[in-house]
Amino acid sequence: MTTKKRAMPKWTKAPEGLVAAFTKAAEAVPGAAVRKMFGYPAAFLAGNMFAGIFQDKVILRLPQETRKALAGEGGRPFEPMPGRVMKEYVVLPKKVVGSAQLLDDWIGEAASYARTLPPKAAAAKKTKKRA
Repeated sequence: MTTKKRAMPKWTKAPEGLVAAFTKAAEAVPGAAVRKMFGYPAAFLAGNMFAGIFQDKVILRLPQETRKALAGEGGRPFEPMPGRVMKEYVVLPKKVVGSAQLLDDWIGEAASYARTLPPKAAAAKKTKKRA
C-alpha cells in the first residue's frame, strides 16, 4: 500500500509595503519582539505569537468572541494549508490591512489578548554532536 504525499503549497513573498506597515505596528507594542515565523515577520509577547504575516495576509491571535465579531466583517479562520486551521488565529479583512490606523488597532487588540496567556517556556537548544 502506497501513501500519497501531499504536495507542499507554494508560498509567495509578502509585499514590502505590508511588511513595513506590519513591522511598524508590531514594534509599537510595548514588550513585543518581531522575528520570523515560516519566513514571514511575526510578533511575540512572552513567547506567544500574537500577530504575523502569511503571504499577503495579516493574521492575529484573538479570543473567540472577537474572532466571531471579526468574521462578520470579513475575517476568517487562518488555514496555512488546506485542512490545517490554526486555532485562535484569524485572517484580517483586506480593508483593515489597508488602513494603518485599523491595522495598529487590531494588532493592539491581539497584543492585549496575548498578555492574558501564560508565558511560553523557551525551547531547549539542541547541541550538535561532533564526530
